[in-house]
Amino acid sequence: MPISHADVTEIRKQAAQFRKRLVKAKARIGTAQFEWYPYETLSAFDHLDRLLTGPHRFLLDLAEDQPILDLGCQDGDLSFFFESLGCEVHAVDLPDWNYNQMRGVARLREALDSRIHVQQVDLDTQFTLPNHTFGLALFFGVLYHLKNPFQALEILASRVRYCLLSTRIAQVTPGRGVRIQDQPLAYLLSPGETNNDKSNYWIFSEQGLRRLLQRSGWQIEEFMSAGCAKDSDPVSGDRDQRAFCLLRSTAVGDGRMELLNGWHRLEHDCFRWTERRFTVRLKAPAPEQAARLRLRFYIPPETLAKLGPLTLSAQVNGVSLLKQTYASAEEQVYSAVVPAGALTGTRALVEFALDKAVPPSAEDSRELGVVVRISADDDPPALLVQP
Repeated sequence: MPISHADVTEIRKQAAQFRKRLVKAKARIGTAQFEWYPYETLSAFDHLDRLLTGPHRFLLDLAEDQPILDLGCQDGDLSFFFESLGCEVHAVDLPDWNYNQMRGVARLREALDSRIHVQQVDLDTQFTLPNHTFGLALFFGVLYHLKNPFQALEILASRVRYCLLSTRIAQVTPGRGVRIQDQPLAYLLSPGETNNDKSNYWIFSEQGLRRLLQRSGWQIEEFMSAGCAKDSDPVSGDRDQRAFCLLRSTAVGDGRMELLNGWHRLEHDCFRWTERRFTVRLKAPAPEQAARLRLRFYIPPETLAKLGPLTLSAQVNGVSLLKQTYASAEEQVYSAVVPAGALTGTRALVEFALDKAVPPSAEDSRELGVVVRISADDDPPALLVQP
């Protein structure tokens, strides 16, 4: 289990100590077969110590007991550090763009006897992530390397509760040609225009970044900039300005409900279709006590016209609950008592099943069950509560 109630200042101090362990491990492995990523990723905590305020300073409390996602992990320094704090970590990168084709993270994982999950994911595609809701994503210095930053942020917002993000921003175009600081704009780099690196694409203005985050499903909780404070531009090494943000997903919710299998993508920032079978993981009340499971959902009229009344059943940790049948096109509530003994920990696996669903068709390739409204500003649609 991860440590809790650790202020980011304390975490920064522990990162400094862990850096020494990484340096020794990298020295033992050597550089005969590849070169290590040359930039210091653990220095991010120096910025986070300035960025985070109030309850947000207790960084691991934001993630709670959910996994951490390290995007663009390079050699995995951040991943291995968070693992050392007791967190489950998924490290993601792409060999084509990784500094040493992900050989560094693989060798360190072996040298440190680590259990982090390492995945090859192209963030410029309609990528998929494991069936987790991640408590926290680390997204440092990656956004301007993406051709499709809106798509990546939108997909992440459907799976991640909080995100720490940094990216380069600019106040003016090269040569101080046009001031873009106060407009929601971005500058598209030509190949090699910045650091002779053709993997650089979009440098946003501050307002452009804020607009992008809001439109892709994120609420900005904390924001600051570092580096060049006057006339920063997208290309000059001495005019490099970085934005650092703590973001909260407006799609995932507050952690009381974790979507697993059987859910389609979020639509209009507020609802999802389910399949016939769909699964969630919920925060549980006190163990070994009876509780009540509630799910709010909607049956569209066209679904009832095609299928007739629908019967919904549920299991909590494998224990079957009452079946209920619904015959009207309106918001419905499934409610059933969960017997004492079915809840044995802080979270419970809840499996819902409809007796039938609208099958895939030429117009829509999805299997469609019911509609569930999901918004970070509302109570979760599925809850386990004391009766």
